[in-house]
Amino acid sequence: MSLSPQTAVEALSRVELPPAIGGGTLVSRDLVRALTVEGGTVRFVIEAPTPEAARAMDPVRAAAEAALRRLPGVEAVSIVVTAHGPAPRPAPPSLKIGGHPTPQAPGQTGPQRVAGIDRILAIASGKGGVGKSTVSSNLAVALARQGRRVGLLDADIYGPSQPRMMGVSGRPASPDGKTILPLTAHGVTVMSIGLMLKEDEAVVWRGPMLMGALQQLLGQVAWGELDVLIVDLPPGTGDVQLTLCQRTHLTGAIVVSTPQDVALLDARRAIDMFGKLKTPVLGLIENMSTYVCPNCGHEAHIFGHGGVRAEAAKLDLPFLGELPLSLDVRLAGDAGIPAAAGEGPVAEAYARLARGLIDGGVA
Repeated sequence: MSLSPQTAVEALSRVELPPAIGGGTLVSRDLVRALTVEGGTVRFVIEAPTPEAARAMDPVRAAAEAALRRLPGVEAVSIVVTAHGPAPRPAPPSLKIGGHPTPQAPGQTGPQRVAGIDRILAIASGKGGVGKSTVSSNLAVALARQGRRVGLLDADIYGPSQPRMMGVSGRPASPDGKTILPLTAHGVTVMSIGLMLKEDEAVVWRGPMLMGALQQLLGQVAWGELDVLIVDLPPGTGDVQLTLCQRTHLTGAIVVSTPQDVALLDARRAIDMFGKLKTPVLGLIENMSTYVCPNCGHEAHIFGHGGVRAEAAKLDLPFLGELPLSLDVRLAGDAGIPAAAGEGPVAEAYARLARGLIDGGVA
C-alpha cells in the first residue's frame, strides 16, 4: 500500500509531548503543519506554541522522525520546528455558552437570515451511527476544495465530534465577551460547542439551554462572508432541529442514512419532521453503501445497498449519491484530516457530491 498523508499523521498521533510543554501528542495538540508526502519523502512543520516550547522540541522531533522512518516506503524525513508566538488569550470569563434563548426583536417573525451567509445546509439523520458527522466534515472540505467559502457548525451539542474530525483544538477567542472568533482548518471555518468545553466534559442541559447555545453559535460567531454553512445536526427530531428550522432561514436539509431498513425507518421520521417544519429536503445520501476489501478487492454490501436510492424515488426526492464504507475514512477522521482533503476513491466520491450540489445551485 502506498504511503499517504493519513498514514503519516496516524504515526505522528502516537508521538508524545513532554509534560513540561503540556503533554498530549503532536496531533492532539494541533502542532503539525504543511505535511506533504512525495514519493518516499515526508515533510512537515512542527509549529510550537511558544519559542520556549520550540527549544524543548528536539526529543519530540527525533521521536517523530523515528516513527515515520518505521513506516513502509519512507526513505527520507524532513522536519522543521517553528514557533508562532504566545498562545492567544482565552476568551473573557463573561463569554458563556448555553442559557435561555433570547426572544426575537420587535417586528421579526419567522426564520431569520444569518448575516454574511448565502446558504445554510442542515445535515441530518433520523438515528445515530449512520456517519452524519463524517459526511458533514468531508462535504465541507470537498466544497472548499471546489472554491466555495465554507463554514461548518457542529450543532450536535451533546456529542460534538467536529473538533477531532477537523483537527482543531483550543478555545476560540472573544475580543469583547460576546463575539466568538471561530477556528479554521482545511479551508473551512469551524465552530463547535466542543471547543468551549474540556474534551471529556459532558453537556448536561435541558431544552432551553440547548436552544440558547444554538442561537449563540449561529448569531455570535464571526462567520464572515460564506457561500455555504454546513450545520451538523444531532440525530433524531429534537430541540436543536426545531430551533434551527423555526428561527433560522435554511436553504434546506440533506438526510443521511445507511441502506438497511432500520436506518431508513428513522430517516423517514426525519424527513417527515422537516416537512412539518416547512424546511425543504434537498436530497438523500446513502452512506456506507459499499465496502471494498483492501486485500482482495472483493466488494461487499455490509449494510445492504440501494435502499436509500429506492426511498428517494418513492418519496420523489433527489438522490445525491453513494458514499463507501472505508477504513481510510475512519483513520482520517481520528487523525483530524478528513478523507476529502486527500486523494483516492473516497475523496473523489465527496468531490462528485460537492460538484453535484454546486451544479444544482444548492451550495
